[in-house]
Amino acid sequence: MEKLATKEEIKIESPKIIIKREVVFLIAFKDFRDQEYFVPKEILEKGGIKVKTASTRKGQAIGADGGDTNIDLTLEEINLTDFDGIVFVGGPGCLEYLDNEKSYKIAKETVVENKILAAICISPIILAKAGVLDDRKATVWTSALERGPVKILEENGAEFINEKIIQDGNIITADGPAAAEEFGKKILENLT
Repeated sequence: MEKLATKEEIKIESPKIIIKREVVFLIAFKDFRDQEYFVPKEILEKGGIKVKTASTRKGQAIGADGGDTNIDLTLEEINLTDFDGIVFVGGPGCLEYLDNEKSYKIAKETVVENKILAAICISPIILAKAGVLDDRKATVWTSALERGPVKILEENGAEFINEKIIQDGNIITADGPAAAEEFGKKILENLT
């Protein structure tokens, strides 16, 4: 008669559940800030996060510093249920291309769905205008000569904090290209 194995002899490994995470970066079709897009994108991809890129139209988007990237989705094609986070990228073209009702709707829905919402450089203005920074701490690009972005945040209920990166709940804001690496790491930390 064959001897039955004891519990100690049986090694059962529990199955590993792999959760696939995906985010979408919203960028200006022309003049997005290269460093604010490429650096966080690379950090997320190396961390196992799938990244899609969206803008106002499909095609090849061109950065302010000459980088280019393919647009996977238009703003209208974004289905928030497909993503764990939304990332707004700044740059000279940001407000021209992304400061609109469609972006505001995406930001609002992201907050309602309790997903990660991130914005860097000038793009936190879009979050402020969408009404999602009301009674929240946030940062934005500013300079000694240009205080307009801070004023817009404060007029829309945000508490401006003059730091490179601020997280308030699921909302992450950063003040510009110098914060791009830390911004990417903070998003990754919140998705894993």
